[in-house]
Amino acid sequence: MYYKDHKPPHFHAKYGEHKAVFSINELNLLEGHLPGRVISLVLEWAFLHRTELLKNWELLEKEAPLNKIEPLVK
Repeated sequence: MYYKDHKPPHFHAKYGEHKAVFSINELNLLEGHLPGRVISLVLEWAFLHRTELLKNWELLEKEAPLNKIEPLVK
């Protein structure tokens, strides 16, 4: 997530040279491209952490520090 970013609530994902933007509410790809398997992993992670992502979006709008979110795999 980036401060002063546009709505709707979303997050950015990077994998190698690939970049994509995902909606938090609908959990779908808004723009960009990632390999299929990576999209599946990103969406699995986002589904598990949707509440945390939305809370971070609210913090972002207030320009407050964001909370760390655990990765899918440690």
